[in-house]
Amino acid sequence: MDFLDLTLLRQSDRNYLDRPIEPEKLSRILECARMAPSACNAQPWKVVVVDHPELGNRIADATSDRLLGMNHFTKQAPVHLVIVEEPGNYSSKLGGWIKKKHFPLIDIGIFAEHICLAAAAEGLGSCMIGWFDEPEIRKIVNIPKSKRVALIILIGYPGKETRKKIRKECPDIFCHNSYQ
Repeated sequence: MDFLDLTLLRQSDRNYLDRPIEPEKLSRILECARMAPSACNAQPWKVVVVDHPELGNRIADATSDRLLGMNHFTKQAPVHLVIVEEPGNYSSKLGGWIKKKHFPLIDIGIFAEHICLAAAAEGLGSCMIGWFDEPEIRKIVNIPKSKRVALIILIGYPGKETRKKIRKECPDIFCHNSYQ
């Protein structure tokens, strides 16, 4: 599959089949994530792979909001990847301080998209979840209070077909040689 086709296939899936993910597929996804670049090769992440159904349900409960009706589909996913922000290395921290950028969050974004694209290449769906009860997630999977949970990514077999993407047109996004 060429890369453009892969990007057209990848979407935020909010419906998953009741089907486990083969261990070799999950291993390949995690290996693709491991190869993600980061500022000064800091690799400021650690991932808790949650594939135990009971823990997955508890994670899902901590991502759902009854009042707002959000994220109730998270119980369907057989795998939840809890991405924890780790400190950058000295070079990354110094560069971030000088440039007033928090490189670990940029790096985690790249890392997360490696996961989602790798999942799509394996015929799996994914969805990045940013709305969750962080103290509860930390408690469920024993993450120290000193650490931040940056993101949770669901992975599973999609229950619905790929949707048509609605995106801005190229001239609305890209300009050449000068901001316009």
